[in-house]
Amino acid sequence: MVVDSDLSSDEVDRIFHALADATRRDIVARVLREEQSVSGLASSYAMSFAAVQKHVAVLERARLVMKRRRGREQLVRGDPDVLRRARLLLDEYERLWRHRAAAIEDILSEDQPEDRSEK
Repeated sequence: MVVDSDLSSDEVDRIFHALADATRRDIVARVLREEQSVSGLASSYAMSFAAVQKHVAVLERARLVMKRRRGREQLVRGDPDVLRRARLLLDEYERLWRHRAAAIEDILSEDQPEDRSEK
């Protein structure tokens, strides 16, 4: 069984790298609920505005969020489609491992000796 995805290896790497950080996961959750400005996001964290901008840039490269300008503000919103595609990939991995676990279980059940303890 081969894991097949419409995501390239580079895209998968960027997505899971971006989601490996707790702050970035929190940013994704916030901007999936509602669009927020980068400065509004920055006020939610005990880090500099520049650090939040860097987190948003990582998420943007992974295409988990999109930015748009409204006057002087940069607004960030999440892209649920990219998360959906990542979830589908994880679902494929789960199917693969469940299939392998079932195969191991079948092999182990074939090798079990019958109970021959007659006393």
